[in-house]
Amino acid sequence: MTAARRENENRENTDMPRSDKAARSARAPGSGSAPGSGSAPGSGRAPGSGRPARAVAPWVRTRLRTAPWAAGSLALLVLVTVYLAAALPRAVDAYETEGLRHEIEAAEPRNSIIELTQPGGLGGPLAEREAALAPSVLLNKRDTLRSLLPEPLRTDPKQTVHGVRTIKRIDGLDKWLPRPDGLSPELVLSSPSDLTAHATVRKGRMPAGSARAPEAVVTAATAKSLGIKPGSVVHVPGVVNAEPVGVTVTGIVEPRGIESAYWAVEPLLHTPALTPIVGDEVKYYWQGALLLSPASAPVTLSTTGEPEAYWRYMPTAGHLTARDVDRLDAALGSASAGPDLVSMRQVMGNTGALTTKLDEIVDSFRSMREAIDPVVAVAVFGIGAVAAVVVAMTGGLFAARRDSELALLRSRGASLTGIGLRLLGETAAVAVPAAALGLALAVWTVRPPEVTGGPAADAGAAAEAATGLPLGPSLLAAALVALLAMLVLPLRAVVMHRRPRLHGGRDDLLTARPSRRRTVAELTLLVLAVGAVASLRLRGTGDSGDYLVSAAPVLVGVIAALVLVRIYPLPLRWLARPARRLRGAVGPLALARAGRSSSTGALPLLALVLALTTAAFGGSVLAGVADARDRAALLATGADARVDGSVEWTPLPDGLTEAVRGTAGVRDLAPIQVEYGVAMPSLQGTAAQPMSAPLVGVEPGSYARLAERTDFGPFPAKLLASTGKGGKDAVADTERVLPAIASPAIAERLGSEPLEIVAAAGVFRVKVVAVRTTTPALTGEDFLVVNAADLTHPRPTALLVTGSSVDGTALRAAVKAKSGDLFVALRSELRSTYVDSPLQTGAERIYAAAIGAGAGYAIVAVLLSLMQSAPERNTLLARLRTMGLTRKQGRRLLGLEALPQAVLAALGGMLVGWATVPLLAPGIDLFRLALATAPGFATLDSAPLRADPWSLVLPALGVVLLTGLAAAGQAWWAGRRGSIKELRAGDAR
Repeated sequence: MTAARRENENRENTDMPRSDKAARSARAPGSGSAPGSGSAPGSGRAPGSGRPARAVAPWVRTRLRTAPWAAGSLALLVLVTVYLAAALPRAVDAYETEGLRHEIEAAEPRNSIIELTQPGGLGGPLAEREAALAPSVLLNKRDTLRSLLPEPLRTDPKQTVHGVRTIKRIDGLDKWLPRPDGLSPELVLSSPSDLTAHATVRKGRMPAGSARAPEAVVTAATAKSLGIKPGSVVHVPGVVNAEPVGVTVTGIVEPRGIESAYWAVEPLLHTPALTPIVGDEVKYYWQGALLLSPASAPVTLSTTGEPEAYWRYMPTAGHLTARDVDRLDAALGSASAGPDLVSMRQVMGNTGALTTKLDEIVDSFRSMREAIDPVVAVAVFGIGAVAAVVVAMTGGLFAARRDSELALLRSRGASLTGIGLRLLGETAAVAVPAAALGLALAVWTVRPPEVTGGPAADAGAAAEAATGLPLGPSLLAAALVALLAMLVLPLRAVVMHRRPRLHGGRDDLLTARPSRRRTVAELTLLVLAVGAVASLRLRGTGDSGDYLVSAAPVLVGVIAALVLVRIYPLPLRWLARPARRLRGAVGPLALARAGRSSSTGALPLLALVLALTTAAFGGSVLAGVADARDRAALLATGADARVDGSVEWTPLPDGLTEAVRGTAGVRDLAPIQVEYGVAMPSLQGTAAQPMSAPLVGVEPGSYARLAERTDFGPFPAKLLASTGKGGKDAVADTERVLPAIASPAIAERLGSEPLEIVAAAGVFRVKVVAVRTTTPALTGEDFLVVNAADLTHPRPTALLVTGSSVDGTALRAAVKAKSGDLFVALRSELRSTYVDSPLQTGAERIYAAAIGAGAGYAIVAVLLSLMQSAPERNTLLARLRTMGLTRKQGRRLLGLEALPQAVLAALGGMLVGWATVPLLAPGIDLFRLALATAPGFATLDSAPLRADPWSLVLPALGVVLLTGLAAAGQAWWAGRRGSIKELRAGDAR
């Protein structure tokens, strides 16, 4: 018995794969225990002794040494996946923080400034009110009020300004002041603090004075417009005995940095304005400002200007993060009408108030973020699902490669618990260090935005800078990835080896049909996914916080993968029947094997479908954003370049058209004549409400070509055929009828009968011959386009230039040589201004990264799918080569066998991507993503999400090509290796 047993063991060792030998080497000689049988591997009892025998080698170390490449591959996959998962929340938080700071810092000072005011003319003796406006009192209140602003509101002390001003403009009484239409100029008296640091004296000196002898200075622009000189005395109405108050002007100053908050909040302080009064006739009068000295500020109490004390604080944003939005809202609400305002009123006075538009800026940021977050969430869910499937595929590959080893251990009495725990220890030894390293790399590479601004120097800001981005989401994401990587192999092994089974059995769809439990599980998942998609379709996608919306591509992909993996063998078997009639055995054999492919093909198919869906949806989003920006820029300029005057009705100089036509890159020109505000007649006569619209005179040929190229209201040139009557000879012919193209509202107003148009370009009748919603010449909704040759006074006012490579410098030089009053706008330059906010660029970077990561995971999925069946294919090639199969035929065989599933995944990915776009389009706001910060972006009516054909087709073709190349590479490598191992006797593969 002993000799026979030793002979059997020797035979087993000879035929046993290397993995099986490694498993047995971890057991003590003579040990009858198996893993999970109550003692650890290598814990067998020594013969004739009650003491446990010492293990030959620990299980984990033995396994890692036996398969170092597999452990390294798993570690690399976990490292990359954890890095992406941990970096994502940090990247989103970083660009949202940058977006909030950008919104506040880029806002106009008049919108972001925090202003505290206290009326200074309410009750009490005049002496007490004057004392309350003393410079030292206002300065002390400035510092106290600044300290009372609630967190996270912080201000820049260098841009803080305070003083006294009249909120009601008062008349200048002196006769020498200019009065264009007999109206007296209106003046503002203001005493901004620290004027010396913000202005340079050009003439005279800085003001001093007092409340009884007030002094002031004016800016150079104000002095020039109002005729004020140093030494002039400006009188304004007084409230004491109705006697005028005289203010002596001691000097003229030049403002420094008029874009700063000191000057920008009240532009009237540095630049006077000629203001119209619209009535029966338009009359103009001047508005200006006298800059009082702080000591002269109390004189405002003696005027009719209703004085008030003010303190202006410029908020800083360098310390804010995206997580501070709610706190910032609460702080602004409390400071505007809450407990903090009560505290500040104890310093200012009972009638003090805080005004700011900073809350509107924060609301704008929040609305933009809410519009962008669903788009980013779709990418996150998609790439997250692909990564999870690929990690699961990796565990499945390891389980398949070790199937014979685990089956042998199970047949010798190993328990499922013992096997699971030992496999968990193996994967944990690899996944945990890799996850820790990936998390560390994510924290190191994705850094928080720096804390900037004045307050960053204090200890609180330094602590915030050290804290940086929140670590919790990244830590949770890393833990989930590591947990998935650790559990896939043990769970897969436990499920596969619930019962001891034969070693090396077949595993294709003919012999390994899905069990009832798997069928029920797939049907349950399918029903849940279909129900979720149906519910999503019925109730819409408008809720930005609904994760079901973001998971829609994953749900549709799961449905497609479950259906395709069940039905795809059928068409392959149908094709295999006629393929048998073909010459050669490669085609029929490849189709037959593809139709019996492994029952584990659901995961590769699901991974490819999800990757293609994410790429298709992401490509459609990016393409939609780019298309919206291109179209908005084209609509704003009307062509690749536009030349017109900065003032309406500026005729182009003679010879400009020829000069521009000869500029490098110009392919076509369309001269137009635009006259704004032309009264539109109506079929209802005088009973209709007045309406005006621009009148556009065009050259039909060039303008029709431009409309065709831009797709803005294309029309055949013959619609605007000339009547042959135009120019100065047609002044008296007011009955001539010009064909016209009108916008819908103008066409409805004019009707089908000719009506008379009275314009500076001439008097004539028009008849609408076509209706268009847009036209290249204008961005507005209403217009009337006629042939310029039929106008009485034809004179082009703008040039629309076509040319994809227009040289802007040369074009501006050619225009400037003819006139310095013309403006050149390039579509490409305007297009670049539409990418401004870090929220936009950050979301686009996330989507581009998601597409790249999806492509990488798709490559890994293809390789894992081929590697899982590599041993079987190598054995097949070895056996077929003994029957005369050439290497070329072997490559064809493996390629044809692998392509059906790749083609199926490509078609499924294309269909799912195409179906996902209309499903999610109602809840995706590309308008805000593309044009949220663009000036004049409202000219574009919408930016719908449409399926991009290139984004659907190119990734699908890439998957098919990659699969073919990988299969060919596998065949080439198998051909270089020997066939002895694959042809060993007793191998059941």
